Amino acid sequence: MKCPFCTCVDTRVVDSRLGKEGNNIRRRRECAECGRRFTTYERVEESLPLVIKKDGRREPFDRHKIIAGMQRACEKRPVSYEDIEKIVDRFEVNFQQSGEREIPASAVGEAVMAALHDLDEVAYVRFASVYRQFKDINEFMRELKDILGAQTQALKE
Repeated sequence: MKCPFCTCVDTRVVDSRLGKEGNNIRRRRECAECGRRFTTYERVEESLPLVIKKDGRREPFDRHKIIAGMQRACEKRPVSYEDIEKIVDRFEVNFQQSGEREIPASAVGEAVMAALHDLDEVAYVRFASVYRQFKDINEFMRELKDILGAQTQALKE
């Protein structure tokens, strides 16, 4: 493993631990050249389906794109990075277990929206406004009314 500070390739593992969910290994490493320490994560490379974009292009499933989109939606909200990672981990497992070789981008977007709806309603509305490309304030208001209606219904029950 190359040291991110001095680019020396002579590093040694100082400590290894199983990740919280048990699907990765966290390793603390030390560079033999500069003596600085850094952390690496090792995870099994799984075969995830290709994502079919609206224009028909196909690209590999990219967890980092989903995390980045969710982080933007959750900016300045009480949502931790770990919460977002857990959600994306669940997506990966579900998409792998589906056995599909290709999935439409809309399935990924809808899964993100459903997860955000359960996690934080403000983040959900932020994401939905971009994902669904709200054209005007009326579309935005319809989405808010749906959320408020669901809350009112839940309170009645």
